[in-house]
Amino acid sequence: MNKRLQILFLLLFCAATAHATKLKGHVYDKQTGEAIVGATVVLENPRRTTNTGLDGTFEFKDVKAGTAKISVSYITYRTIEKTLVILKEDNDHLKFYMESDSKTLDDISIKSNAVSSTDQGARRLEKNAAQLMNIVSGRAIEISPDLTVANVMQRISGVSIERNSNGDGQYAILRGMDKRYNYTLVNGVKIPSPDNKYRYVPLDLFPADLLDRLEVYKTLTPNLEGDAIGGAINMVMKNAPGLLQVNANVSTGYNQLFFDRKFTGYHASGINYKSPYEINGKSYNATQNDFTKETLDYQYKNPAPHLIGSLSVSKRFLDNRLGVVLAGSYQNTYRGSNSNFYNNSVVGTDAYATITSKSYREYSEQQQRTGLHGKIDYAFNKDHQISLYNVYVNLKNQQVRDAVTTTYNKDYDPVAGNAQLVFDTRSRLTEQQVYNSTLHGDHKFFDDKFKVQWSAVYSSAKNDVPENTSISLNGLEQNFQRRRTSLVNSNPVTRRWERNTDEDLAGYLDLTYHVLSGTRQLDIMAGGLYRDKQRSSFFNNYNMAQAADHANDIYGVNFQNYTDLNLVVSNPTGAVANSLTYDATEKTTAGYGMFKYTSAKLEVIGGARVEHTNQGYNLLFPAGESFPKGNQIYTDVLPSLTAKYFLTGKAQLHASYYKALNRPGFYEIVPGKVVNEEFQERGNPNLQRALADNFDLRYELFPGASEQLLVGAFYKRIKNPIEYTFQVDAVRGQDIYYSPGNFGTAKNYGAEVDYIKYFSKIGVKANYTYTHSRINTTKTTRVINSTTGDTEPANINQERPLYGQSAHIANLSLLFKDTKKGWDVQVAGAYTGPRINTVSQFLNNDLWQEGFLQMDASAEKRFKGGISVFVKANNILNTPTKLFIKGTNPANNDISEDLVKNGNTLIRSDYYGQNYLVGFRYKFN
Repeated sequence: MNKRLQILFLLLFCAATAHATKLKGHVYDKQTGEAIVGATVVLENPRRTTNTGLDGTFEFKDVKAGTAKISVSYITYRTIEKTLVILKEDNDHLKFYMESDSKTLDDISIKSNAVSSTDQGARRLEKNAAQLMNIVSGRAIEISPDLTVANVMQRISGVSIERNSNGDGQYAILRGMDKRYNYTLVNGVKIPSPDNKYRYVPLDLFPADLLDRLEVYKTLTPNLEGDAIGGAINMVMKNAPGLLQVNANVSTGYNQLFFDRKFTGYHASGINYKSPYEINGKSYNATQNDFTKETLDYQYKNPAPHLIGSLSVSKRFLDNRLGVVLAGSYQNTYRGSNSNFYNNSVVGTDAYATITSKSYREYSEQQQRTGLHGKIDYAFNKDHQISLYNVYVNLKNQQVRDAVTTTYNKDYDPVAGNAQLVFDTRSRLTEQQVYNSTLHGDHKFFDDKFKVQWSAVYSSAKNDVPENTSISLNGLEQNFQRRRTSLVNSNPVTRRWERNTDEDLAGYLDLTYHVLSGTRQLDIMAGGLYRDKQRSSFFNNYNMAQAADHANDIYGVNFQNYTDLNLVVSNPTGAVANSLTYDATEKTTAGYGMFKYTSAKLEVIGGARVEHTNQGYNLLFPAGESFPKGNQIYTDVLPSLTAKYFLTGKAQLHASYYKALNRPGFYEIVPGKVVNEEFQERGNPNLQRALADNFDLRYELFPGASEQLLVGAFYKRIKNPIEYTFQVDAVRGQDIYYSPGNFGTAKNYGAEVDYIKYFSKIGVKANYTYTHSRINTTKTTRVINSTTGDTEPANINQERPLYGQSAHIANLSLLFKDTKKGWDVQVAGAYTGPRINTVSQFLNNDLWQEGFLQMDASAEKRFKGGISVFVKANNILNTPTKLFIKGTNPANNDISEDLVKNGNTLIRSDYYGQNYLVGFRYKFN
């Protein structure tokens, strides 16, 4: 009996297996034909559920042949329900096309932004854009390891970033063109920079979770401002969809750097944001009591964990006519770096650097980053809509730099460990903020034939460094024990106030007339802008020294804390009478005309832009400068032509030419002098704008769900590029200063590949950019006079790359996505090749940054009810920033540290430590 039952079960199993089959299919967007990732597919009787993979596919195994019901659903799309006849053989040909679930009322079409914030939406925008651009979607930003816009930028092809003092990205370099050659937009509107030197925006100001998407324009059309030789960065903020959406997250973490050392801090609450001069008047004589003690009261402790959170709420009201979105972000992090800096000089005929001293520096930084975004839009009807949006970002960076400098000389004995030391400690609070308010209107007339868009904009930016305090002590190293002794001989304590503010008032107008319709379309467009920029810059400095009867007091003996010092102000009225206290203005007037022609196979956009610039400054306390007042007035005609040829429905050729300019910043043309950490900087009132002709060609393929293959080449010819170099004072030959200048004509060209491919649950994002540039710079060297045998200075032209340009930039990200189980995992690597960090006045003495690879990772697990848990890890390899000089000097071989490798001499190394975060996210929509 048992044998008969076993045989019967075996026969039933074979029969069932014979009638079991596979059910495979794809889910597409009906309008675009692109695959949809993460759609829910339900098979009934018995009920089974799965989700489409990264390529839009789904699969059910061991499905019985016969009739079955299947449904496909996805947010912002209409649910599909079908009854299928499942055959005995595999069913791998099923295709489902989903339609967008738009909200329509009284001919007002309100579409959710959920699609535009996805990878599919980003690829669609790239495909349809007039400019060559790259886009990072909001969802990709959300699951990435990145917290700020600057760090998101490094994932984009052709983009490298400059790190700040704690290792985070700060500025973007586009296709080898320095940060000065790009500008930043918020929702398509240019914003001012709070930076005290450059006119371009530090991108670490912006929390990444405020964005709907990040766009990088690599070419321009006439309706875009022409001040972007490298490109433009557009941050598109969150929008209001049709349904209520709530997104919230909170996380905490730590920086591994502080596992091994303490965090140095101070209480900044007592800092005076105005100098004694501003508070009491220009004739006031300041005393020690006018300055806070807290900036000298250093505290060494373990930092608190990071605290990071964001919240956004959006909904439409009044039958979808009124949309409201409110979003906020707060980040409180503790970061830092350990740095070795080797001071050097060039002597003799060899023109190679000789190391003279070493500075070891520990940076401790508390960063408080706040971002707020609000938008209200109202649709009167399908033809007339208006919106008001406001963006505010604020970054407070409270930093302590603790440094000790060891001088290498004939008295230094590395075995005995005795050397003359100087201890320098600096406490600095930097507050940067940007505010933008834009009132915008969209209007259509004559059955959509005539469109009018306008914007009224107020923007402001501020950089404030109040009561920047530093103190210096002489010391001695004995048997490797560092001992702090007395204050340096003259003015060991300084208090500095630096502040600059920009205010912009601007108006934009864009007109479009639709001439042809049908298979051939022609639009004629015209418009312009006017911007009035006002800048105010303030600088004041006080020097302080020990009173005469305390001149030889010793730290640890006569005083136990810097707050006990008895100081006398050497310049009691301050030093506000300097060339960095000035007012400046810039008035920009622009107009453009362009056309857009579209047929079945071709799209052409062409035209020209005219920009008139009136930029000037006024020194409030001139002190013998040759140019106490100055201005530059010029007009530029900037033509452009863009063409797209459609090879197939998914492949196209995209070509572009445009002319662009780069204006000097105010700081760069004001004839000022300021002493920074290692050198003096000066402005150059004779600095001219740079002009460039830009050519691009790119093959673009968008094969499927969020996938792309972009292969392109670019060429730029730049007239009067602006570069910073060290120069020798013509009057005082021993004075060396860092200053901007124009350097003839430069060429910059290269090629880039951008590839995104998905295999069900696995995805690969990879890009590579090769860039080559050349520029000639006059360098100083010393040669031997064949007649006298003496050495004498000589000037030689040396060819080099543009400042900040890396020959090789690459990114590789490996993705894992399991929508059914709620997993998103990403491992990302970004490589930046060697690049010039500082241009020297001496031959073969440029300072280079070593190529580096940064590895980051993130993972997220979603649960029911909109809850998810995530982790992020940055700088996993603890990759340092290293600076070196090409070449060696035998004199450096006597230094005990290993500074010379592969023919290069190490000048600086900065280590930042790994950074970790863990948190949870909540979504309701």
